[in-house]
Amino acid sequence: MAATLAAAALTLPSGTAAAQDQPHASGPHYYTTKTPYRPQESLRDYQLAPKGFTPVFTENVARHGSRAMTDSGDGDAVLAVLQSAQAQSALTRLGTKLGPQVRTLLTGASTIGYGNLSGRGIQEQRDTALRMERRLPSLFSTIVADHEPIEVDTSGVARAVASANAFTGGLTTGDPALAGLIQAPVTNKDLLYFHKQPQNADYQAYLADDPDLAAVIAKIDGEPDTAKAATHVVSRLFDADFASAMPVADRISFARSLYELYSAAPDLRDEAPGIDLDPFLVPQDAHWFAYLDDAEEFYQKGPAFNGRTITYNMANVLLDDLFAQAEAKADGTSNKGAVLRFTHAEEIEPLAVLLGLPGSTKAADLTHPYTYENNPWRGADVAPMAANVQWDLYAGVPSQGTAGDKKASTGQGTQYLVRMLYNEKETTFKSACKPIAKGSHFYDLNELKRCYSRA
Repeated sequence: MAATLAAAALTLPSGTAAAQDQPHASGPHYYTTKTPYRPQESLRDYQLAPKGFTPVFTENVARHGSRAMTDSGDGDAVLAVLQSAQAQSALTRLGTKLGPQVRTLLTGASTIGYGNLSGRGIQEQRDTALRMERRLPSLFSTIVADHEPIEVDTSGVARAVASANAFTGGLTTGDPALAGLIQAPVTNKDLLYFHKQPQNADYQAYLADDPDLAAVIAKIDGEPDTAKAATHVVSRLFDADFASAMPVADRISFARSLYELYSAAPDLRDEAPGIDLDPFLVPQDAHWFAYLDDAEEFYQKGPAFNGRTITYNMANVLLDDLFAQAEAKADGTSNKGAVLRFTHAEEIEPLAVLLGLPGSTKAADLTHPYTYENNPWRGADVAPMAANVQWDLYAGVPSQGTAGDKKASTGQGTQYLVRMLYNEKETTFKSACKPIAKGSHFYDLNELKRCYSRA
């Protein structure tokens, strides 16, 4: 499994091999779920709503934005080894440059507080909010005109609350009249931090004690490429005697800690300006450690094992709420203009499985573990920083041949359609759901209730 993974999945420009050990060599990056956010579609490329339909409601589920690492553990571990090597005059020229970079990164993280939203994360949320307004100008005009409230729910964790405040701040920047309509954030852990709640003790037991999970992670971590990549990492930073004296387990621990810093650094570009850990982890090595990180995410929060639903069934509470809010608006029992939710990767990844989002659903057999070669799941695509799922609800009376009067969702001839955006890209619902027309990204609300068994 491991022998061909790095070579097959990584293509470098010709002529770069000799340059990879140089301090400023450039190349592909592998940040997995710590990848900074980028919208996946341009505003000008969205489909127009069917004739006669206008947006009446929007709702989202968003991961918090880019943040500082949760603690200083990886940085402290890397610095301890560097200090030992320095005392023995065992640092290479490249190795002498790593310590200052790590200290800069740790200082930046501690300035805002470990685990907290970074300046980049604030900007990600503000910009996403502004693009939401630009996509739905008539909806936000109606929200203001009709004084419709905007509900805001969070997990209660500081970075999620800060993300909510940054997002709503972006909305009011775009239209100050929204300020009085945005409700104060409400903590709902059952909805937006469900992986830690008592009702999901079976999931917590899976993480702690499941023998299949422990075995597959041990198998993947124990692949020969792990030791090979770690040995290459330390060989570039320490002289031969120091590197060879390090036990293999220590090399792996050091290299994995360095990878964690490498993947966290882009999220702290404002707090640690000029930080550049690329020279210390060449693309092939970063790629391998990214795979190890993705494998853990895949088995702990994603589709995991064929025939088992323990990692994602708990997200049904969130999918239920998406439907409940849309239905309430459609049947007239809610006057909300929008519902905004701010959460974590532990909620986004299982929700992606339930929704059947692209690249999110393929599970692995016990005998054929997850690899980059046999599975499209990638943390950078499924749940980057500020990842989001958005449902826009449209109301109208369908013209003949557009959606059909027989499919009217509710009311006297009024039909309700839903469009889904995933990281701001128009995205189809799972294949069992039929859009109103071939190639359309609009779905009848009743059809979605049917195909997700919410009828």
